[in-house]
Amino acid sequence: MTTHRAAARLVALFGCLAVSGPAPRAQESEAAFFRSQTIRLIVGFGPGGGYDAYARMIAPYLAKETGANVVVENQPGAGGIVALNNLVVAPPDGSRLMLANGWSSGLAQIMGAPGVRFDLARVTHLGIVSASPSLWLMSKSSPLRDIADARKSSRPINWSGMSPDDGLFVGARVTCEALRLDCKVVMGYKSSNEAMLAIARGETESMFIGDTSSNEYVKMGDVRPMATMARSRSRFFPDLPTVFEAEKLSAEAEWLLDFQATFERLGRILILPAGVPPARLAFLSAAVARAMKNPALIEEGEKTARYIDYVDPETTGQSVRRTFGDPTDAQKARLREVLTPPR
Repeated sequence: MTTHRAAARLVALFGCLAVSGPAPRAQESEAAFFRSQTIRLIVGFGPGGGYDAYARMIAPYLAKETGANVVVENQPGAGGIVALNNLVVAPPDGSRLMLANGWSSGLAQIMGAPGVRFDLARVTHLGIVSASPSLWLMSKSSPLRDIADARKSSRPINWSGMSPDDGLFVGARVTCEALRLDCKVVMGYKSSNEAMLAIARGETESMFIGDTSSNEYVKMGDVRPMATMARSRSRFFPDLPTVFEAEKLSAEAEWLLDFQATFERLGRILILPAGVPPARLAFLSAAVARAMKNPALIEEGEKTARYIDYVDPETTGQSVRRTFGDPTDAQKARLREVLTPPR
């Protein structure tokens, strides 16, 4: 019996060696491949916005861990949809990554927005870089000081937007529907920076945007925060009540705001086209994890108020699939009703 057990152990040992032996060589081969490559880190928005800033912050750390030359490539259009459509048909060779907006692109997909040719549940996930709640910002020159004032406004509240598929538009529409506000979203701005400048110029007076960007814009002095539009407070504005704390909301209003927050938790998500070879994907996943956990990157993020809240690929994939599996057909229809631009 002892002899049989010893033999079994030897068989298991050599079996493990046979399986694990080639892996280091495969990773050495992938490392050699990337040393001669340029990785394009794609952003679906123009230069100067929050996604662009995050991408440019993490690019040097990705370059260090992969050995590749990492360049940020801006592909603005339709709130990131154009870039995502381009990514999913790109060669799955690991040379193109995208820092995608899980919130606005996810909502665009689930609502069947025109032009969507991607499926966030089917792309390859490298992890979530960060996720944060969004804020409602108001021009400092506006006489509307709080939500109660906004409800009593005798005129529509003008919001900055980019397109019917971007987060600024979606957030404005959901906020206005949930709080029963009279609103108009002025679209056509190319980036969140342009949308912010529109408020400074007096073209609009409100904007819905993540708390990282909100922190920067409030510091510029033209806007002030009205409310955090999620159940958890912003780390940048810990004294600012959430909309759930500030208002007695109807059940539907809570559902709308909670559903939006679910997508917000997908955050700034790093993705690849589907079909990347397993050894290459393993190399990239490990490189991204090392980069995101690098103390120097985390410290840089804290100094620049661009926090890194890394979530691993497996957990990210589970969150994506759960998010897309939850809404009922009736809820999707209600969202389409809320988010369809008025004629």
